[in-house]
Amino acid sequence: MRAFCRYLIVLIAAAACAALPARAEDVPPLDLTRTVFPGATRAEAFSGTPPAAAVFTGETRAGYVFSTRAVVGSVGFSGKPLDVLAGLAGDGRIAGAVLRDHSEPILVIGIPEQRLKDYVASLAGLDIRAPARTVASGVKKGPDMIVGATVSSAVIRDAVLRSARAVAQSRGLLGAATAARLDRESFAPATWTELAADGSIAKRSVTRRDADLAGPADESVVTLYAGLITPPRVGQNLLGAAAFNALLAEMGPDDQAVMIAGDGLYSIKGTEWARSGVFDRLELRQGGRTIRLTREKHRGVERIHAAESPALREVGLFIIPAASGFDALAPWRVALLISGDGQTPTTAELEYRLPERYRIGAAATDQASASSAESAADQPLWLQIWRDRIWQIAGLVTMLLVLYAILIFQDWLVADNRRYRIVRLSFLTVTLVWLGWYAGAQLSVVNVLTFIHSLLGGFQWEFFLVDPLIFILWGWVAVAMLFWGRGVFCGWLCPFGALQELLNEIARKLGVRQIAIPFALQERLWPTKYIIFLVLLAVSLNSTIWAAMGAEVEPFKTAIVLHFARHWPFVLYAVLLLAAGLFVERFFCRYLCPLGAALAIPARLRMFEWLKRRFQCGRECHICATRCTVQAIHPNGAINPNECIYCLNCQAIHHDEHACTPLIQRRQRREAQTALRAAAETRSGAAP
Repeated sequence: MRAFCRYLIVLIAAAACAALPARAEDVPPLDLTRTVFPGATRAEAFSGTPPAAAVFTGETRAGYVFSTRAVVGSVGFSGKPLDVLAGLAGDGRIAGAVLRDHSEPILVIGIPEQRLKDYVASLAGLDIRAPARTVASGVKKGPDMIVGATVSSAVIRDAVLRSARAVAQSRGLLGAATAARLDRESFAPATWTELAADGSIAKRSVTRRDADLAGPADESVVTLYAGLITPPRVGQNLLGAAAFNALLAEMGPDDQAVMIAGDGLYSIKGTEWARSGVFDRLELRQGGRTIRLTREKHRGVERIHAAESPALREVGLFIIPAASGFDALAPWRVALLISGDGQTPTTAELEYRLPERYRIGAAATDQASASSAESAADQPLWLQIWRDRIWQIAGLVTMLLVLYAILIFQDWLVADNRRYRIVRLSFLTVTLVWLGWYAGAQLSVVNVLTFIHSLLGGFQWEFFLVDPLIFILWGWVAVAMLFWGRGVFCGWLCPFGALQELLNEIARKLGVRQIAIPFALQERLWPTKYIIFLVLLAVSLNSTIWAAMGAEVEPFKTAIVLHFARHWPFVLYAVLLLAAGLFVERFFCRYLCPLGAALAIPARLRMFEWLKRRFQCGRECHICATRCTVQAIHPNGAINPNECIYCLNCQAIHHDEHACTPLIQRRQRREAQTALRAAAETRSGAAP
């Protein structure tokens, strides 16, 4: 433990030393400026919030040059800093883009560096005002994705567009000039009290007198709150950054969001809306226009994040579509219908006027705050990807539910060896063909290294959410390790492992003789994969690029993600490993897989032991040890949890009366007794 603690301290210190500030300069070099902004004659120094350098053609300002790292703190899918220098023309289009710095290992290995540079350059011409999306589902909605790295491509594109929108918003480049516009970019921390004091949140207490209800006239029936939460200073403080960004992701570029809350005896929502889909007690009124509030545009709120907020009985968010004609800059009212005591319903109104601080005039250029980039994009990238891959997500969740049922009802499954073999081979086929070759959801040791570096250098969920299938798989693996150990992934959900096992199954059917590895040698070969993992971890502390190169010891990208469409050395290496697996089942898994080693390290932390053994195991019978898929059973009959892939093969033998020695003996005794009884009955029947 002391050695482990010392090693952990070294890891943290190395990660801290490796953290470097974002690149910045006073004036962008002219040659680089002309690359990202063709025709430019000069550029000014970076200035403003967010920082950008004005670019001139002659004496005319043509646009701006910006750095994604300086504007939005762009980070690649690897979790490491990423910097793109891009030009933004006055018409809202990307004039050009150049990749200056990145640490994307999955792009460096197997995909030429020039492909990445060409992709960044292809962003030129994108209109940042267009609602087009680039998704990871294979649909072309912008520059071509890099095959095998669609998520990383989307991350880079998203960084450029978010930065460009932030610069355009702050410099007044979006939309035609108007008398005023709503500030949808600026953010500053504020408490509930501060928001209520400056008019960002309106409040009205409705008494029994106001509602014409019986009882003490001055008794409050309900306290009504309302506010426009589209401005980040209101919405982000009330909802929190994650929920606010999620809400923006559901809204169109010109839609608005309104919060209506109530506290007191009277419910502002009622219950009828849940059945009819329309809120019968609430309406939005502006001038002579009435806007009905519907269930479709309603979003519930669990709690208000702003400090000093009161404990509210009901809080609702309502998205107001631009098509409704709602004007966020003009006054509007919330109308609450109050009925009770058999009296005629009355309406109480709460008026809201937008504070001047949320208005931006046409001539304003630098009023956006430093966090404008956070809300510049119309939708978070990860949410966009999850929506576009909803059917793949549903398929994966279905697979995991089926696997959960297999593990829960494993005794029933393995009780019939034929049923077990059909289910296992079918599931492995789906894992290989659908999960691996089609969906490309192959976990890698690179994911482990990325996760470790994220913990050491500032963890953010967004880096992992951009690939939904990988994220869900890792979540499942984390839970499965607590219950069953690391073997559930290796034995059931690893596409390359499935490929090895299926090929070996075919080889056995064709009569290929299997090589039996002596257990003494097997034990000495096991540490190889652990050494490989520790070496990769140590190398990654200095360079993720070199660690990614070392991670090519995994043939996953070649055989699964890229379908063997790589340079011949990579293909030859993968084929040799698969060929070895024809004679030694799961050869790569046993001795070389660094991902298996990384998962095996915490394998002994599992909470339950569901693999059944008999006292005869390792003493009278060694059949399970000889037939184990990866020889994870010691000669004494004990199962090594660090090596077990939880294939349930030993459990099928455990229930097989024709394979398990104790069961064979029990069956033979039973059959002998049955034969003796039959003979005795025959003799008694033949007697006179």
